[in-house]
Amino acid sequence: MSLIFCSRTDDPEEWRAAFAEHMPDLEFRVWPNVGALEDIEIALVWDPMDRQLLDFPNLKMIASLGAGVDHLLAGTTLPTGVPMTRIVDDNLTQGMREWVLLYALYCLRRVPEYLAFQQAEDWHRLAAPFAYERSVGIMGLGVLGEACAKSLQEIGFQVSSWSRRKKNLPGVDNYAGADTLDDFLATCNILVCLMPLTPLTEGIIDSRVINVLPKGACLINGARGGLVVEADLIEALQSGHLSHAVLDVTRQEPLPAGDPLWRAPNITITPHVASITDAMSGALLVSKNICRVRTGEALHHLVDPKAGY
Repeated sequence: MSLIFCSRTDDPEEWRAAFAEHMPDLEFRVWPNVGALEDIEIALVWDPMDRQLLDFPNLKMIASLGAGVDHLLAGTTLPTGVPMTRIVDDNLTQGMREWVLLYALYCLRRVPEYLAFQQAEDWHRLAAPFAYERSVGIMGLGVLGEACAKSLQEIGFQVSSWSRRKKNLPGVDNYAGADTLDDFLATCNILVCLMPLTPLTEGIIDSRVINVLPKGACLINGARGGLVVEADLIEALQSGHLSHAVLDVTRQEPLPAGDPLWRAPNITITPHVASITDAMSGALLVSKNICRVRTGEALHHLVDPKAGY
């Protein structure tokens, strides 16, 4: 059995070494050095592959290198009947939990303002609330959202959530459905976006949604850049309706030089590093699914292409 690996951002040698430990009989090939097309039964991919997956006549599984698959669904023609899986890994969850907690506290304790004071050699104190005096709302209560909600609760934040279907997470005010969105937003001093990008969520964070947030709220997006209408975000930062925004993701990545987001006031940008797939644990999860392919068992973490996740 052979696997083809395709990613511009992940080190193929780290993944080759990981599979050598977990599944030494697997032949690991790196795009574009495909070799015989008929040998390929597993595709492990991050980059959209246009129609290239159709070239493999014996393909049995497509595995995304991350938790999200929107980029593949939008940029790849999927072979009929070939299942797609995604990574659901404790290390991915831990990374996102750390990143969200870091930047929730960063906003709470007014760190951006202190950094500006430092540059201006300006020494004075700002009033800052305690975590229990502020509400963090999480849009998207999947595996990552639930983990982040628990960590935010532990440090004292009031936590609410909004999702398409009703969830029941203890201690969290759970909202569900479009008719509750405004009620949810009105409670959020800090809004954290962890939703998958689908046709239903594309551009969901627009001027209307932003303006329902309390004045001075902060936005933290660790999910997908396509969730946010970036021009509307910049306008809200310029007007002061939002006090700060933290973006780990943007519509175009890498964010090009000269993009207005670089120059927007009160914004922090990280280069899609909130939660990175670990090769060793990721390869173990993929290897377990490959064993299921061999035995004909149902695969873990299957993607529903129609739902987008």
